[in-house]
Amino acid sequence: MKLARVLVMILTAGFSPLLAEQPGSSPPATTFESGNTQSSLIELFTSEGCSSCPPAEKWLSALKSSSDLWKKAVPVAFHVDYWDHLGWRDRFAKPEFTSRQQHYAAAWGGDSLYTPSFVVNGKEWRGWFGGNAMPITSTKVGVLRVSVGDDGKVSATFAPDAMQARPLALTVALLGNDLESDVKRGENSGRKLRHDFVVLQLAKTDLIASGDCWIGSISIPKQNAEKPRAFAAWVSEEDVDSPIQATGGWLNSPAR
Repeated sequence: MKLARVLVMILTAGFSPLLAEQPGSSPPATTFESGNTQSSLIELFTSEGCSSCPPAEKWLSALKSSSDLWKKAVPVAFHVDYWDHLGWRDRFAKPEFTSRQQHYAAAWGGDSLYTPSFVVNGKEWRGWFGGNAMPITSTKVGVLRVSVGDDGKVSATFAPDAMQARPLALTVALLGNDLESDVKRGENSGRKLRHDFVVLQLAKTDLIASGDCWIGSISIPKQNAEKPRAFAAWVSEEDVDSPIQATGGWLNSPAR
């Protein structure tokens, strides 16, 4: 009987990949995990209608070849829609991305929006205009682990380095890379623009305290015509956009 049980265990283990592919099973998940040190979430607010934006986007694209990518820096590009009425409609722009920038401006006491505009870990960063190095932090904040299924289901666990008393939220984004647009009108008329780390879909959910960790899940359907190439996720306090920790990575190999 013992030998029979051992044989059953061996056979089951050997056929587990086949069983996982049977109809009705969960699709495979891709898992991303941060280190314990805070990663910098770099947000670029941009528009295809803005002639000053291509250099900023080129700088963001250069992160594809940086050893800091996904480890120390998690880049996302939000295309805003307030340039759309000036001659060219940006197909990646969404009003909720403009609202996100407005929320930041209000928090800083600003009275206007501009592009290109960089935000690093929830704070305005003008250093790019002066050629300054990207801000990197050495603060230990905890580990964020996120799994993304082919069905769009996202599961997350955040283990903070210190006790977190205030409620936390998880934001997830599907990102487009190696995207191109032939601009016909507006300030960039006649130019072929190239984009990376473009936010195609964005979703947010509350996390639940579970022992020493915070856990949560959310679905993020792939509703954009562009195929997502990368993924980003970050944890912040529920009513504050400033990220505590961020992670991300490629959903498939990027073109260099």
